[in-house]
Amino acid sequence: MNGPRIAPSELNYEGIGSTQHGPPPAEVECLVTHAYLGHGIAAYRRAVQGLLTWQLQKRAGLRVRAESDVVVPGARVVSGFGVGPFRIDAPCEVVWVRRPVAGDGPQSAGFGYGTLPGHPVRGEEAFEISIDGQGRVLIEIRAFGVPSNWFYAAGGALTRRARSLVTSRYIRSAQELAGEAAELTI
Repeated sequence: MNGPRIAPSELNYEGIGSTQHGPPPAEVECLVTHAYLGHGIAAYRRAVQGLLTWQLQKRAGLRVRAESDVVVPGARVVSGFGVGPFRIDAPCEVVWVRRPVAGDGPQSAGFGYGTLPGHPVRGEEAFEISIDGQGRVLIEIRAFGVPSNWFYAAGGALTRRARSLVTSRYIRSAQELAGEAAELTI
């Protein structure tokens, strides 16, 4: 382990792994967002490299503490946003990872992580970057969950606005990663 050890606890929701093998649990809100990142295998590889080294979250403005410098199954991560006493920490555990394969044909890579006690939501979120047969590089963000307690449930519109803001930052971060000039390898 390269990063800090995060306190042991257990995933706290139904449907573990559903962002990879679907569908999410019944009667749970599921959001799916798609965005274009760029074109070509180099853009795909740059975006995936950033995704699998927590850069997507960091560049989106989140503070990230992870047990591992790279995304691996079982790794614990705490991402946080806000300032001072208004900081919210969101502990998660990686539940699945798909790495890129050799070659430049259509493929996808990504990961999903699930919530641990202390997260404002109980559920799962996944990030998947793909390249299609025409060389288009896309990101898909899938998330499902319910508020973890009455306080977050009472936030309603504010909670939805915060989720929308973070998702737009993830997309902007992925677009930046795909567009960088330096070639990175995984």
